[in-house]
Amino acid sequence: MSDYALELLSISCTFHSKDDPGQRYTAVADTTLRVRAGEFVSVVGPTGCGKSTLLNVGAGLLEPSSGTIKVFGQALQGVNARAGYMFQTEALMPWRSAIDNVLVGLQYRGVPDAQAREQAEAWLSRVGLSGFGDRYPHQLSGGMRKRVALAQTLVLDPDIILMDEPFSALDIQTRQLMENEVLELWSAKKKAVLFITHDLDEAIAMSDRVVVLSAGPATHPIGEFVIDLARPRDVAEVRTQPRFVELHTQIWEVLRDEVLKGYAQQLRKAA
Repeated sequence: MSDYALELLSISCTFHSKDDPGQRYTAVADTTLRVRAGEFVSVVGPTGCGKSTLLNVGAGLLEPSSGTIKVFGQALQGVNARAGYMFQTEALMPWRSAIDNVLVGLQYRGVPDAQAREQAEAWLSRVGLSGFGDRYPHQLSGGMRKRVALAQTLVLDPDIILMDEPFSALDIQTRQLMENEVLELWSAKKKAVLFITHDLDEAIAMSDRVVVLSAGPATHPIGEFVIDLARPRDVAEVRTQPRFVELHTQIWEVLRDEVLKGYAQQLRKAA
């Protein structure tokens, strides 16, 4: 079996413009990205640079224009059944209670209802929501809804976890609580994680490795950094360590110009 849980090899993604079908836009160009089994990898880059595009490719939701996707050494055909995907926007069904949202994936897999409910209750407890299973999404805080979404993803026991800026809408205190909870759950089973974020502090605090993408179009990796901070980590406390500050400085030196380019591109689009 391959040492890598997920490999995106020489991936390029080109799209036709909605306004002018004759125009083509290359979002991602010749990008290779690998995640080892049990490794936590974060990808950072300017807004709109193609981070989520790469995640969708890894999930099998988007077929690249060229390149190969491998899952544990095998070429991916269709949806990545060994991956769980936690989206930036909430994917909870408002008409279902918290526990019914968590167990829906198990039901789709044909798990008997009693067994599915037992597993869902166990995961709600693990994410700190024991006793909240009968609440509907509108009755939960933003942080609690994120916990439900996390349980919804992990109850399926995926070998690969794909996370697309899952905590970006939360206040800083709730966000740090969720980050620590994810690290605690990850350390228990050491699944492969590909984590997309625009927050460099978050990427360093959580990851084994941080990959930096260029500004688009034709985004591609321009830097890769091993995060050699000791584990376990508290995401708030680790930010005060001298090594954290050193890593932040090194990565920001690579990322800064790309962020400025991305910001300028956003301004031109808005004009």
